[in-house]
Amino acid sequence: MSGKPKLHYFNGRGRMESIRWLLAAAGVEFEECFLETKDDLAKLQKDGSLLFQQVPMVEIDGMKMVQTRAIGNYIAMKYNLYGKDLKERALIDMYVEAVIDLNELLMTHAFQPADKKEQHFATIVDKATNRYFPVYEKVLKDHGQDFLVGNRFSRADVQLLETLLMAEECKPDILAKFPLLQSFKARISNIPTIKKFLQPGSQRKPPLQEKDVPKLMKIFH
Repeated sequence: MSGKPKLHYFNGRGRMESIRWLLAAAGVEFEECFLETKDDLAKLQKDGSLLFQQVPMVEIDGMKMVQTRAIGNYIAMKYNLYGKDLKERALIDMYVEAVIDLNELLMTHAFQPADKKEQHFATIVDKATNRYFPVYEKVLKDHGQDFLVGNRFSRADVQLLETLLMAEECKPDILAKFPLLQSFKARISNIPTIKKFLQPGSQRKPPLQEKDVPKLMKIFH
């Protein structure tokens, strides 16, 4: 055992990407074991590695952890990205849960049938610019600090940045009306561990393309 966390998932973003982001932000090196076929998934299911028969699964500290939120909470706590007290943790959880809601919309865009794609895109833009981004813009304004919670870097900053960048891939000018989010994006992107993860050749995954969808369907369905 190398001692590095080992991530079991397909070679793409999906629900593992936020876990990759958290580990990278914490400066933790990790290994990846990619599922290529339905048999790869079946093997993990049969040997008892997957508590609920699903991936993502992360081997860390002698555990085989499943459920994305549980994994994220553990990593955030272990690497001091989870605030200084219960109140800060509650804020971080609220901000992260909302980010996850928007992230789910962004993640599923490639899977939409052709006749639903335009409407789905409109929903993403509407919810991002009218529901979610105004809240984070206000939080940054009211809080008056470089970070979303307290005065230090947390899981909330990591996951918001991840989703801002995904939203910009979807619509490059989506942050046009949110100057504080634009400066937040630039600021957090310059944190050394994040900057490294954003460089070409890192373990960050590219956006899912429509041509990749059939391969994924063969693994999971």
